[in-house]
Amino acid sequence: MIKNYFKIALRNFKKNKLYSFVNLFGLTIGLVTCMLIGIYIRNEITYDDFHANADRLVRVTSDLRMSGSEHQFAQTGTKVGPAFKRTFPQVLQYVRTMKSAGAITVNQQSFDEKNILYADAAFFQTFSFPLVQGNAASVLNDPQKAVLSRSTAKKYFGNANPIGKTIQLNGGEAHYEVTGISEDVPLNSQIQYDLIISFNSLDAAKTEIWSTANYITYLLLQNSDQIRPLASAITDYMKKVNEEEMDIPKTDYWTVHLEPLKSVHLYSKLAGLEANGNIVYIYVLTIVALLILLIACVNYTNLSIAQSANRGVEIGIRQVMGAEKRQLIRQFLGESTLITFFALLMALLIATVLLPLFNNITGKDFSFSIFFQPLFLLAAISLSLIISLLAGLYPAVILSSKRLALTLKSGLQITNSGGTVRKGLIIFQFSIAIFLLATTFIVLKQMNYIQNKNLGYDRSHVLVLPVDSKTHGVYEQLKNAFKANPNVLSVTGSYEDPTSVGWGDGIHAEDGTGPKDLSLNAAPVDLDYLKTMGMDLVAGRDFVPADFVAAEKTTVAGSQHQTAYILNEKAVKELGWTPEKAIGQIVSRGIPGPVVGVIKDFHFESLHASIGPLLIFPDTSLVRQLFVKIKSDHIATTLGTLEEAWKARVGHRAFDYHFLDDDFQSLYKTEERIAHLFSVFSGIAIALACMGLFALAAFTTIQRTKEIGIRKVLGADVTNIVMLISKQFLFLVFLAFVIACPIAWWMGSDWLNDFAYRMELNSWIFAFSGITAICIAGITVSFHAIRAALANPVDSLRNE
Repeated sequence: MIKNYFKIALRNFKKNKLYSFVNLFGLTIGLVTCMLIGIYIRNEITYDDFHANADRLVRVTSDLRMSGSEHQFAQTGTKVGPAFKRTFPQVLQYVRTMKSAGAITVNQQSFDEKNILYADAAFFQTFSFPLVQGNAASVLNDPQKAVLSRSTAKKYFGNANPIGKTIQLNGGEAHYEVTGISEDVPLNSQIQYDLIISFNSLDAAKTEIWSTANYITYLLLQNSDQIRPLASAITDYMKKVNEEEMDIPKTDYWTVHLEPLKSVHLYSKLAGLEANGNIVYIYVLTIVALLILLIACVNYTNLSIAQSANRGVEIGIRQVMGAEKRQLIRQFLGESTLITFFALLMALLIATVLLPLFNNITGKDFSFSIFFQPLFLLAAISLSLIISLLAGLYPAVILSSKRLALTLKSGLQITNSGGTVRKGLIIFQFSIAIFLLATTFIVLKQMNYIQNKNLGYDRSHVLVLPVDSKTHGVYEQLKNAFKANPNVLSVTGSYEDPTSVGWGDGIHAEDGTGPKDLSLNAAPVDLDYLKTMGMDLVAGRDFVPADFVAAEKTTVAGSQHQTAYILNEKAVKELGWTPEKAIGQIVSRGIPGPVVGVIKDFHFESLHASIGPLLIFPDTSLVRQLFVKIKSDHIATTLGTLEEAWKARVGHRAFDYHFLDDDFQSLYKTEERIAHLFSVFSGIAIALACMGLFALAAFTTIQRTKEIGIRKVLGADVTNIVMLISKQFLFLVFLAFVIACPIAWWMGSDWLNDFAYRMELNSWIFAFSGITAICIAGITVSFHAIRAALANPVDSLRNE
């Protein structure tokens, strides 16, 4: 019996090639979409699950309020971990970490590393990063110790055993002994590293300070139930710290919060060691995958019902031969299962081929082996069976429920109810397609707004180079060598680039109206910073060489004004001044000095956040990045000359540059990936919906061949025939547009609310989405309508 069902199914596929192809292709693309999105979502929602202590681990974050300004950040001072362990019995262990980059020298060979992590001795006992070699309790317990990942160890030492060998950081005198080798870090970990250096190698580890917030601190608790009670106890404890140790006014505060480790990646808005994901995007991608799959199922259901008229004789004969309803249902469900099984095999092949492209879009590094893991295959097979039921059950019930007498008398007719169902399904699938199209336009338009918004500085053609402790010795020589190049417009330096100024600070001012305190971000810079970045002064002047000479001579705060400061417009406004009034006012961040300039506000964070107050001060000792503004022409030649100058003076690390534009782009990686994915998936949704409409229009045209012939004999022209067939489908697409637009508007508005600066949500976006869908649907349907209208009516009437 099963063999006969299989033969009949194959004959039907062969007989109805167009419908079979549309069904097979649609289900295949739907499965491919679910597979690729599925592995991405699983990677996101399982972040940090592999740690044995994941439920008992928390990340400590800081919350600062000063003079009405509030700041939240993931970093803490060095004292948080040790103090909490001493004070709260719930805390079993702490681990302080700091991300860094630098040049590693091994046997006279230099490697630029961007993934260096400093971590406390308890790191490998607290987190489940397996060690291939070394003792977890001791590999990081002394200064100048290092643990390499397996791939890093192979890169540095080949197949030789690296244990006991030394590596050199940034060409300095300090050498680090390799004490352990760990497995490479999993993709779904917020802690990523290529090598780890013991935290007590840092000078900062020698003292415990609350306020120098440069470190990510994790706590290991006795059990997960203690997170909330401990957070409450910490709040009370920090109030005492504010009063007794930090002398913070009662109107202000510095406190900390606890974030469960497994919630950090998708639920936290505070950037830590790695960029966070977003749970909203996970929900959206899940819905998108299911919607595309539903479109494919709708195509199958629609076409199966539409083809029912051609299977009347077959069903009638089976009923005459004694076939029961359940046998007919099994037959039709078997057909849907068979085509879904073929779709699954093709989907696995296509997903494997597309995986490198998918990795490029998502920024992940999934391997092909993931498609052949037992859990993945079980999920794929289960999904295929569900699709078989979703797509095949309704047609199976409809086709098996016809009365024998009616079937043999007039064939299996498509009832009005069936037509209503088909129309509803067309509206449903085009509602999905238009919704995805509109939301894609919203995402793309916002990304275009971000790319073209005036940030308050010029990020184009600005080269960024690292400055480490050894480079500082030749810093001025390097600058002069770069400036000698006629294609170099200006050179400067700063602690951070202007896309992400994260240095938290505070200033105090006295202007005769009372004391003023302001919490703000601060940026230590070199000469020509404003010029290189293309920033505009609103009042006052830029820094001059004398300001840097004075800053170098200043060692302690005193009555003499020995340094200079520049504020942005936001800081001046919060201090109650105008830009003109601010010039000459004395402010202090421990060292007093006059405000010499006020710059126009610029975005030093992503557009998700509003522009905050900012202080810029002269200090070349804190420079960690060198910025070189170059001309737009002869870039390759300029880079070659700069590399020669670099190599002649900086022998311990490669000429590892990037452009400031790259730093800006990194702020919106998640949004860019979502934009790419939405573009692809909305295209897939439209294509699948139109393929189903194409096949359905072909069937409808065949069914109305006699009517079209008669209308042509009576004088109907091509336009009349095309409109006759097209109008019913286009009306359904228009209804889909009416349904989809309000949903897309609501979802788009909610997404845009996450940006402090966003584009205006115009009605043309939705109108353009609807017009695009209607035009594509019109072209799809018109293909068959025009063919029917141009056919000879004599042939159709004779055949009928």
